[in-house]
Amino acid sequence: MDAALAALPDPSGRYAIAVTDLTTGEQAGHGTGTYDTASIAKVDILAALLLKAQDDHRKLTASEKRLAEAMITRSDNASADTLWRSISGAAGLAAANKRLGLTDTDPGSGGHWGLTRTTAADQLRLLKAVFTADSPLSADSRAVLDDLMCRVVSEQRWGISAAVAGVADGSVALKNGWLPRTTTGRWDVNSIGRAQRDGHTYLVAVLSDGHATRGAGIETVERVADAAVDAAADTEAT
Repeated sequence: MDAALAALPDPSGRYAIAVTDLTTGEQAGHGTGTYDTASIAKVDILAALLLKAQDDHRKLTASEKRLAEAMITRSDNASADTLWRSISGAAGLAAANKRLGLTDTDPGSGGHWGLTRTTAADQLRLLKAVFTADSPLSADSRAVLDDLMCRVVSEQRWGISAAVAGVADGSVALKNGWLPRTTTGRWDVNSIGRAQRDGHTYLVAVLSDGHATRGAGIETVERVADAAVDAAADTEAT
């Protein structure tokens, strides 16, 4: 994977990626550091909400379901604001993350959930909690997240989806995040989720920042995701 990523054109910013193949158990990462989550935090917020509902021995209410659907499938920020408050904000997210196995994620303060700081490795831990049975999330809770991440609207289905483009049996469940930073004038662009192709299931987290434009960030994230998963598939085929 390192060789494949080194062969790519220089990125417009910096990035980190973590990948695991659930079919073989192999895992790899490239790049270090912490990044703003932007809207990928919405997966974490929903996971925290689902844990809260489990603790109360109930399913999500009709209102919570509507807010969760809007938050994940359309990346609606107002819905995220409401659900952020319902999980008790940063304190609630931190408590949930401890249960989910995250160790390097700092929730945003003052209601700024999009400024939560995280690492690619921690986002991979979150994805394992979402998509595998080794999780404090129940099967029903994981099914909620899986369903919504599979139904993200078409205009937001970029990012790790590049890893399954043109693959006959390819499918993806994802959540992307993008955020222009007023302090730097640069963009954060992230993509996390599950990519299935060639009989293998990959969990992929790509975080990046420092891009001059959102488009440049998307291009970087897609090149990185595609190259990394291709490298993993090539290794498994040999």
